[in-house]
Amino acid sequence: MSNPHVLVVDDEADIGALIKDILSDENFGVTVAINAAEARKARASRKFDLVLLDIWMPDTDGITLLREWSESGDLNCPVVIMSGHGTVDTAVEATRLGAFDFVEKPLSIAKLLRTVEAALESAGKQARVARSLLPSLLAPVGRSQLMQGLRERVQQYARHDGSVLMSGEPGTGRGAFARYMHALSRRAAEPITTLTAATITESNMQEQLLGSEHEEEIVAGAFERASGGTLVIDELADLDDAAQRVLFGILENNSFTRVGGSRPIKVGARVVATVGADYESQIESGALRRDLVANLSELSLRIPPLREYAEDVPELLAYYVDKLVDAEGLTFRRFSVAAQNRLRNYPWPDNVRELKNLVRRLLLSGRDKDITLEEVEAEISAGAAADEPLVKQDLLALPLREAREQFERAYLQQQLVLCDGKVGQLAKRVGMERTHLYRKLRSLGVSFK
Repeated sequence: MSNPHVLVVDDEADIGALIKDILSDENFGVTVAINAAEARKARASRKFDLVLLDIWMPDTDGITLLREWSESGDLNCPVVIMSGHGTVDTAVEATRLGAFDFVEKPLSIAKLLRTVEAALESAGKQARVARSLLPSLLAPVGRSQLMQGLRERVQQYARHDGSVLMSGEPGTGRGAFARYMHALSRRAAEPITTLTAATITESNMQEQLLGSEHEEEIVAGAFERASGGTLVIDELADLDDAAQRVLFGILENNSFTRVGGSRPIKVGARVVATVGADYESQIESGALRRDLVANLSELSLRIPPLREYAEDVPELLAYYVDKLVDAEGLTFRRFSVAAQNRLRNYPWPDNVRELKNLVRRLLLSGRDKDITLEEVEAEISAGAAADEPLVKQDLLALPLREAREQFERAYLQQQLVLCDGKVGQLAKRVGMERTHLYRKLRSLGVSFK
């Protein structure tokens, strides 16, 4: 077993050098980062067993960086906070965000070593406990038949190692389902690595995917970082054609070679890719390679939009109230029955992500304990978009006559498309007399020429 590798994040060069000397003498591997940007880059290039994190840094403070890792689900090793200006509030906040311990500067060598050893020992115990607790903590919320069936499907897929294509609208929680599947799998003790396709450019594509090596310097690519665990490729269609070609080659050969390297490395990660609900049309338009999609869809999973399991909305509202109160220290408020019923009938164009953001705004903006129907109406009307597809429009926010006209217009426009613009076919399809249908189309402003 290799020696533990520690990341030291401190903008004071002499402190970083001192800690590196101390830990190197104890046979630890040590990487030093002088700011948050370097820390992010270091953690993207390899897995660490422990992070020693200073609070006060010039670009991003340690607590903010810790919160970033914690909220993204990327806190996969113990973190020890270091500070010469610590307060009780800071220590409490760091612990709440997942820090293992808090040590004061100037550092005591004996105290530092004891804390490092305790953190590493605890990480081993916590990993064993986490493997049993994590799946239930990550399980997507909802008691509807649809969500129960979806969880069962994910549980089945978790027992296999095939690649998975997860399709769905933005905000449906595809990433959450990927984390749930990983936590249930035999790979749960290994990292889950997310590669956001939009960050891949022509200039960094090969290094991001394949990694690189030059003399003795090795930079691990996404596949290498995820080895043994799960690699999630978020929004596959955001990869350009060249990146899709490289990705297809890796999957087809089940191996890759670092840039500047000569030795092929076997793919050791399970791959999960997310795509939009309309990915078939993206294949037809050429934005997505059909062979790449076929390779990634050994198993496929459709994540439904929230409007398809609206009966779970009250449970989701309660879940996010509790979660945001706990994670962000917001004031607890409860949704009134009228407010809950209104939101059950709201179309949620941006899905669960929109629901979470709505809960956050309402917790921040109100003083009364109950969230009223009026508050909810004010929030959702402020963000209403008239150009959304009919299924996503909030018709309950409109007067009856306007809602009826909007529905009839959208309904007839879509039916006319299905009839290739032929009004005679449309009349038969919708069960209307042709003369009456012409009048209706004119009154609604629907062009049929």
